[in-house]
Amino acid sequence: MDALRGLAMVWMTVFHFCFDLSHLGFWPQNFRVDPFWTMQRTVIVSLFLFCAGLGQAIALQQGQGWGRFWRRWAQIAGCALLVTIGSFAMFPRSFIYFGVLHGMAVMLLVARCTAGWGRWLWLAGLVAMALPAVAQHLLTGAWADAAPWFNGRTLNWLGLVARKPFTEDYVPVLPWLGVLWWGLVSGQWLLARRPRWLQRAVPAGFKPLAALGRWSLSYYMLHQPVMIGLLMAVAWMRS
Repeated sequence: MDALRGLAMVWMTVFHFCFDLSHLGFWPQNFRVDPFWTMQRTVIVSLFLFCAGLGQAIALQQGQGWGRFWRRWAQIAGCALLVTIGSFAMFPRSFIYFGVLHGMAVMLLVARCTAGWGRWLWLAGLVAMALPAVAQHLLTGAWADAAPWFNGRTLNWLGLVARKPFTEDYVPVLPWLGVLWWGLVSGQWLLARRPRWLQRAVPAGFKPLAALGRWSLSYYMLHQPVMIGLLMAVAWMRS
């Protein structure tokens, strides 16, 4: 699981480096609409949240109490707040108010409280994935009068919107909770029926990925400031 999360971190780093190159004018790209970039973002976020669900299954199987859960949750929520502050300084018009860490903080709470649903989590995940499409259909049709309420920041973190908000990162509870739920129920199934799949030693070539995956939150918080700082220095020297 750590190696899989580490793979997501490496892919995310490449993605963010390309974004930074575009933002600073070195290699202009359209990250908002170009399918080449939007699909990559979807896969990267899916890997993160699926691994988060797997992690919750393992933590519960190992008897993790609420005290330890709340300590980790506070770290994630605190880092989400720092992301909001930092992104506001850099992108005041499109700062991140509900990105991947914000979404993960909410979704982990839901996952913890619903871990006992067992196989029903497969269905719950499917419903979570479908609801945004249903909401968009209704809010651009019969329920159009309600669209401004659901599109505003007060409620758009739910993901039931007629249009996506203008922000640098947007990971609402729906449909992404479905991915985390599927990670949770997959982990529970593996632990019950194929525990050796999760206990096998990581091949030597993948050990660096596993090490990176164990420090995913710290790496996530540090990689962008470092890359942006270096690229800004390069831009300053070129000018």
